[in-house]
Amino acid sequence: MESNKFHTQAEADVETKTTFSPSFSLTASATFQLAIVVAVLGVVFIYLKFFRRANVQAKDAPPFIPSQVPFLGSAIEFNKNPVDFLIRMKNQYGPVFTIEMAGKKFTYLMGNEASSLLFNSKNEDLNAEDVYAKLVTPVFGKGVAYDVPNDIFLEQKKMFKTGLNIARFKEYVPIIEQEVRDYLTHLFEAFSEMIVMTASHCLHGPEIRSILDERVAHLYYLLDQGFCPEAWLLPSWLHFLVPKLRRRDAAHVEMKKIFYAAIEKRRASGNKGEDMLQTLLDTPYKSGRYMTDDEIAGMLIGLLMAGQHTSSSTSSWLGVFLAHNTEIQRQCYEEQCQVRGTTFEPVDYDQLKSMRVLDNAFRETLRLRPPIHVIIRHSRKPLNVCGYTIPANHSVCVSPTANQRLTEIWGGSVLISILKGDYIPII
Repeated sequence: MESNKFHTQAEADVETKTTFSPSFSLTASATFQLAIVVAVLGVVFIYLKFFRRANVQAKDAPPFIPSQVPFLGSAIEFNKNPVDFLIRMKNQYGPVFTIEMAGKKFTYLMGNEASSLLFNSKNEDLNAEDVYAKLVTPVFGKGVAYDVPNDIFLEQKKMFKTGLNIARFKEYVPIIEQEVRDYLTHLFEAFSEMIVMTASHCLHGPEIRSILDERVAHLYYLLDQGFCPEAWLLPSWLHFLVPKLRRRDAAHVEMKKIFYAAIEKRRASGNKGEDMLQTLLDTPYKSGRYMTDDEIAGMLIGLLMAGQHTSSSTSSWLGVFLAHNTEIQRQCYEEQCQVRGTTFEPVDYDQLKSMRVLDNAFRETLRLRPPIHVIIRHSRKPLNVCGYTIPANHSVCVSPTANQRLTEIWGGSVLISILKGDYIPII
């Protein structure tokens, strides 16, 4: 397909723009790169094993799940089937337990009572920036999201909230419908690209949507590939060893240039748009300072990724579940005919809200396949939960995917049917 050829060329173009130094070739063989990574991990292991002070398990600490694999710990078993692994460990060790992966301690909170610790704690106790800053800053850029103090990040999220309201959502419905109709001929080639276009048109505004094409969608894909274990586990000064992280950094620069041009075009036009770009241009911080163009571009990248991830993942999984259940397909179709008529006139927001069967199917899809598999915070001090004390410097985790499949909450028979892929319960 032409798009596949384009993607391959675009990736090659981005790769050629990425350099480290004149004396170092980034086209070195994968074997050489792997040898360096293994050597670094070996040094880290020796440090953790022999030079770091032993971490003595306190009596009231959560149960620690042992592993015979040094350094990697439970990583291999976890990676085979994370949901099955977490549920088995919960049944065996209780709602709070600790595992080791890649030399780090991860304490998982399972079930409603234990999970409430993560959602109800203050950020200074269970911190998000300590976990996500090194992962998202190379993608979004400096000065936004987890690269700033939490109080500034809260102001940034408030700006988004100002621009995301019911009035805007009602305006987005015909935009989304038109984008889908325009893209139907390419739907099976690149479904996620369509989501990028609809998210950008709704959230960014016409200037940015008008310059989005397959190349921009592929730059987004390269940025998305930067959310990988290597980005989190390796120190930033070793990221040049990983090809996907080099492409991430180059794609970030190219994407920022596109957004800079769109920002300048909006300012030059003198028009005040009713979209998120205008909201970010017009909304100051509490201090009175307005965002720089670089910060606005970073916020737009983050907004696009958030909108695309949730929409693309949920829509794709809903399609899979519906494909396995013709009865639910029939119910959804009949509901749409009842609400919209058999001629399928343009849909509006209120009609969508009245489609109960479709809404329940989406909700059930979000329960089974939430876009975020694990939420992680870093414990800056000891914290108590369910009779245990979680030590400082642990990664405290909640897995929505695993928690939302616990049989004591959701029922065993329904869960078994869902896992077979042939059933969508309607809540």
